[in-house]
Amino acid sequence: MQIETVKGFRDIIYPESLKRQKIKQIIEKNFKLFGFIPIETPTIEYEEIAKGINEKDEAVSEMFKLKDRGERELALRYEFTFQLKRLFKENPNIKFPFRRYEIGTVFRDEPLTKDRYREFIQCDADIIGDSGIGADAECLALADKICKETGIKYELKVNNRKLLNSILNRLEIDDKTNVLRELDKLEKIGEDEVKRNLTKFAEKMQILDLFKILNNNINYFVKEKFEGAKELKELINLLKSYKIKARFTPFLLRGFAYYTGNIFEAYNSEIKGSLFAGGRFDNLVGEYINRQIPAVGISFGRILDYPKINIEPTKCILISINQNKKTIKLMNELRNKNISCFMMEKISKALEYANSMLIPFVIFIGADEVKKKKLKIKNMVSGKESLVSEKYLEKYLK
Repeated sequence: MQIETVKGFRDIIYPESLKRQKIKQIIEKNFKLFGFIPIETPTIEYEEIAKGINEKDEAVSEMFKLKDRGERELALRYEFTFQLKRLFKENPNIKFPFRRYEIGTVFRDEPLTKDRYREFIQCDADIIGDSGIGADAECLALADKICKETGIKYELKVNNRKLLNSILNRLEIDDKTNVLRELDKLEKIGEDEVKRNLTKFAEKMQILDLFKILNNNINYFVKEKFEGAKELKELINLLKSYKIKARFTPFLLRGFAYYTGNIFEAYNSEIKGSLFAGGRFDNLVGEYINRQIPAVGISFGRILDYPKINIEPTKCILISINQNKKTIKLMNELRNKNISCFMMEKISKALEYANSMLIPFVIFIGADEVKKKKLKIKNMVSGKESLVSEKYLEKYLK
């Protein structure tokens, strides 16, 4: 038997684990700050629930499928959004607006490429039951706050699915799904190749007119009364109140199966793929109860792998030099003051460990230190040693 990680999965160890944890904590803190409440949903669903309205979505073909002992067809969740329709079927008394967030693991049985994994964490926030553009803006204000707190700069791109459909209708292009799929490949294969591929689904003049129209700015689409243009313009203007700059990108496409209005994605040169993304999906949530329930959401995933985040390692190691009782007492006092620490007994090993794990302080506790009621502290960054009284230890470390 070959002992190794399953293909498409990974172990995350220090220091990456600390970086990811810090970003996740910032995300969750801001979810709560914006009035979102946590929910938890199962990792496994019935396969039919996982399909539903998303059956045209490529992600459905990438589901991990399995059976239980009763031979029921099951699947590992590949995202959180589709679970909302079951949630509202089983919990019809949920109050609107329902501002929920969920952080957890999702799975995709997809082809392996660099930096793409079959198991990853998603952090989702959704506003259910609010049809106003203000809800769209709130999702993006939330993302902006998270990025500012993590020190991540980004470029925000916005578009509208109604606008895309309206353009295709004006040009009398019937095979909308395949045309949109080809347009989605624009950055990967280039305009010439996309145009060649589009000849399978549209006439040559339709394709030329399509690219000509898509090169216009948002004001053109508003003036010409394209559906979705007005609400997209409203979002762009509203974001200015949050001091958020959004760039209209008519070639931006998301979620062929369920997005219905404004859509958005953000990018940063340090990460491959989008930092965060989302949009409005007004036809999904109420599917099982025969109601149209407005909904908009945002999802964070790859942002957890942002490399330039400052981590917070353990604050100090207490080295007990035959003074375990005193050291344990001090260790408990520091932990009660939210100062992270632990004890070691071998000096050379403790110093080596502190260096390798980027622990900034080492405190020596020997007979002399106990007698003088002063502690010798070594700053592992500067190499400087200081004598500090126990009374001022907390202030010194913080």
